[in-house]
Amino acid sequence: MAATAPNPSDGKGESACNKEFDRSGIAGSSKGLFKVLDTARKVAKSDSSVLITGESGTGKELIARAIHRNSARRNDPMVIINCGAIPSELLESELFGHEKGAFTGAHRSRIGRFEIADHGTIFLDEIGDMSPDLQVKLLRAIQERKFERVGGTQTICVDIRVISATNKDLAAAIKEGSFREDLYYRLNVIPIHIPPLRERREDIFPLVDYFQNNLLRRTTDYQVKQFSDPAGQVLLQYEWPGNIRELENMVERVSVLVEEIDIQVHDLPECMKNANSTHSPSVFSVFNSGMGFNEAVELYQRRLISHALDESGWVKAKAAQMLKMNRTTLVEKLKKMDIKPEMGTPIF
Repeated sequence: MAATAPNPSDGKGESACNKEFDRSGIAGSSKGLFKVLDTARKVAKSDSSVLITGESGTGKELIARAIHRNSARRNDPMVIINCGAIPSELLESELFGHEKGAFTGAHRSRIGRFEIADHGTIFLDEIGDMSPDLQVKLLRAIQERKFERVGGTQTICVDIRVISATNKDLAAAIKEGSFREDLYYRLNVIPIHIPPLRERREDIFPLVDYFQNNLLRRTTDYQVKQFSDPAGQVLLQYEWPGNIRELENMVERVSVLVEEIDIQVHDLPECMKNANSTHSPSVFSVFNSGMGFNEAVELYQRRLISHALDESGWVKAKAAQMLKMNRTTLVEKLKKMDIKPEMGTPIF
């Protein structure tokens, strides 16, 4: 059970999928992904700052790379720095460089990432983890395109494009006082939000194909696997908390550990099998539990209704439309089954 990722130039999808935009390394065909790519295509033509948001593992760096690759700066450096992976006391030096003797261990001068990225793009990943003190200096560097190295007095000017990314809610961080509002608006000129994989399930099998093709290029004796229909359903129903990164790891794991061509449900990671058995009980599990017909039907209805409500953000009219029932009928069932927002989690 697999699908082939659409060719960006095959005329399908929205305007992002055309010959003008190189989306190399980005597989998928969902409306959510096309919307992201269309915005990336438009913004690549400018020098505007971009803030990419989304859960961990959704591919924020891939979108940043695509923007740089399709921009007028493509022949100059794209410099990436993970603001959350470097201690705050060292991050300033990483960004702006330092002069000899600026601090203990600074035995020689060193240029920073901003200088290296001159005429190109700097990508500030996990920007939400930056300390408030350094945010002030970053704001000036982005605003004026000039800065001084740590321990230095000479002003250095650069011509760079700034793209940043975070998996945090920066609006909430501003209210908490951990992120500067002025820096937020300087970074968030063009916002791009990448939906999690569970909201664009159409991309799962194109991504599976893409990851398997990568394995095929890396390993000469690799055989492309096929997911059985039941295993494929598990992939489609799973929540993917780790998003695309988790999917890639799963593909490589089963590709190494499963010697047969066909991937079965029992070959999948335990977390996926357990989630599937919890969300979609089989006929056998119903019989083995001693559950009767009426109980099983009510359980299925409860899960179906909960799913529609979660998908619609608990807008009853929209959920009723998804379920193809009257809103009044849905309200009656909610009362009868005592279904409330706090008890519902997405069930597929």
